[in-house]
Amino acid sequence: MNKNNFSNESIMLERRKFLGGTAALVAGASLFTFTGCVLQSKNVSDPWQYVADLRTRIKIPVFPERDFDIASFGAVGDGEKDCTTSINDAVRACSKAGGGRVVVAAGTYKTGPIHLLSNVNLHLKDGATLSFYNEPERYLPTVFTRWEGTELMNYSPLIYAYKQVNIAVTGKGTLDGGGDKTHWWPWKGKKYGHKNDEQNRDALIAMSDKGVPPEQRIIEGKSYLRPSFIQPYDCHNVLIEGIKVRKGPFWNIHPVLCTNVTVRNLDINTHGPNNDGCNPESCKGVLIENCTFDVGDDCIAIKSGRNTDGRRLATPCEDIIIANCHMKDGHGGVVVGSEMSGGVRNVFAEDCIMDSPDLWYALRIKTNSLRGGFVEGIHMRNVEIGTIGKAAFRINFHYQKGDVGNFVPRVSNVTVSNVTGKNVKQVLSMRGYERSPINGVKITDCKFSNVQKADVVENVKNLVMDNVSSDFYS
Repeated sequence: MNKNNFSNESIMLERRKFLGGTAALVAGASLFTFTGCVLQSKNVSDPWQYVADLRTRIKIPVFPERDFDIASFGAVGDGEKDCTTSINDAVRACSKAGGGRVVVAAGTYKTGPIHLLSNVNLHLKDGATLSFYNEPERYLPTVFTRWEGTELMNYSPLIYAYKQVNIAVTGKGTLDGGGDKTHWWPWKGKKYGHKNDEQNRDALIAMSDKGVPPEQRIIEGKSYLRPSFIQPYDCHNVLIEGIKVRKGPFWNIHPVLCTNVTVRNLDINTHGPNNDGCNPESCKGVLIENCTFDVGDDCIAIKSGRNTDGRRLATPCEDIIIANCHMKDGHGGVVVGSEMSGGVRNVFAEDCIMDSPDLWYALRIKTNSLRGGFVEGIHMRNVEIGTIGKAAFRINFHYQKGDVGNFVPRVSNVTVSNVTGKNVKQVLSMRGYERSPINGVKITDCKFSNVQKADVVENVKNLVMDNVSSDFYS
């Protein structure tokens, strides 16, 4: 095979090796084994020794040195011409030729949805802007997607890929999603005078509970369910690097059922409702590093499907590395949930800066007995907190509707070390269930100042606090 060409067969073989390689590779090094799908220490007690090996297995895609300039396909960067067809024609030509870069030169290009294909790197040069139309009808026909953890047919994400291999969005340019107080964002609901997204969300969940096949889950008329900005769905070898992301309609970076995902050097600044920064969902092998998040909801949220759908697919989100990121505004810096019914394990966050009175929590795990699922092995170290709005560490089994379901969540093995906070209103806010306590939280070598509230610790067992100081501790 030519080194500049790829075959789906060879890439799927690599994917199978990655999916099955954790136990074999790590156990072969006499470090860790999987027992009952839980990372277990064999000869060492430090979970961070897993990270070095994990980094070697998260590989970025490599593309042939072949460029397809969208201008050659009729695109004009004047901020007026509709370039949707030209860009997608360039993507198809690039993939058909064996791969390369689809290049967007300096200028402003109006476009509707872009559908990436295998071996294509959508590359925005410095000064290039892809300005996405904010007219919902342009994102039809519907595609197979997820909305808040439930599968359906809905508006196309602005940049979308389905079952593709070796794809990327890179460069120094800007993606403008067109969200504002009169487009996309008003669909949130009561805040903007609409209730439709909440009603249709409930209708979608009811379809899932009744076992309606995802391909038949279509909200008639306007769904009022906003599309994600960038969503690779069931893809392998994904790179999103360098770009600036602005005014997303909904969740910004949302890989679903993907393996080998690298998200790095992004500048995400968008303050609409539910404007989460990066939400890997039911993915395996994700590296998020050197990114800046200034968003209207969670900065990074690890997810694995909601309620019935999450349990049906039963695909955990696992092996996630978060490093050297800067979290500004947001509901949480590093978050697990709330759509986590398929489980989450092995999340490692280190060397981050979190600082904003509008950032609620540094580490947050949110769930309830409708979600169920498990959370195992969440590790944070070397994090510098300036100001935080609510609490440094929040684990809450009573999120939203509270304890009204039959699926008891489990949270265990959470470690935090060397975290400092200058203005932290509260250190711990942890509420489990009596029948399912939060189990095994260890916090060491941390210091917090200007603490205003005492800890809340309910139904937590095996809590260890070692060399932790705050204004409320003796």
